[in-house]
Amino acid sequence: MTTTAKDLLHDYLRGAREALVWKTEGLSEYDVRRPLTPTGTNLLGLVKHLAVGESRYLGDVFGRPFEPYLPWWDDDQPEDVDMWATPEEGRDEIIGTYRAASAHADETIRTLDLEATGYVPWWPSPHVTLHGVLVHVLSETSRHAGHADILREQLDGAAGMRAENSNLPERQQDSWNAYRAKVEAAAREAGK
Repeated sequence: MTTTAKDLLHDYLRGAREALVWKTEGLSEYDVRRPLTPTGTNLLGLVKHLAVGESRYLGDVFGRPFEPYLPWWDDDQPEDVDMWATPEEGRDEIIGTYRAASAHADETIRTLDLEATGYVPWWPSPHVTLHGVLVHVLSETSRHAGHADILREQLDGAAGMRAENSNLPERQQDSWNAYRAKVEAAAREAGK
């Protein structure tokens, strides 16, 4: 069986999506929404942001608008409204929107060739191919899944790709503590 470049990119995108959503599971409403960095980065906001990204990049850009329309990037919306969840927006609603936007994006990926052309009016070079946009969306999703991994680890120590595959070395907590202490000691020594 030969895997095409499109299939490979699509598989990695699906994996990054699932890693991101997994980071929201099992947390309280507060923890899934609360800002954990000075810039306000939060788990549910990352999901909401990527829902908009997939709907625009793998929908609108190729003449396949996603319904319902997600206004969160529109100029008349409050700044950064796509990066956090209001109290009225439910976790299931946001994750459901992300899954629906992803399914819509999957259909774009399935039906178009990598050389299919689209138009991204907000880019300096707006004429694009599905290949270029797919690489962009994969890169953004992986980047934000990495953010989510660090946020989740700060909350309760859960880290890795998926619940059934952390992709981390098998260690007991004492071993992780010793490893962290070794890294801290090296940083202090180098900082003298």
